[in-house]
Amino acid sequence: MVFDEIDTGISGKAANSVSEKLKAISKKHQVLCVTHLANIAAKGDYNYYISKEVEEDRTKTSIRKLTEDETIKEIARISSGDINDISIAHAKTLRKIA
Repeated sequence: MVFDEIDTGISGKAANSVSEKLKAISKKHQVLCVTHLANIAAKGDYNYYISKEVEEDRTKTSIRKLTEDETIKEIARISSGDINDISIAHAKTLRKIA
């Protein structure tokens, strides 16, 4: 099942509910979710970084599987816009409760 930008227009409690539902669905189905919300990304068993760049009027998309350390840093970045001790601690907490 593919969920693209499932987090559009939600945050907080609603995002937590969506993340719980996605985790439950993933117990019986393969789930691919594109998200910009830390609490949804934190629940992923595997996390990937997707980037796009334009070269000669063509869009090039790249995807790379993240290590656990890279996942923590990316969750920190998307949750606060910065990677610092506080955002890292928050990201680790989100992963732990996932």
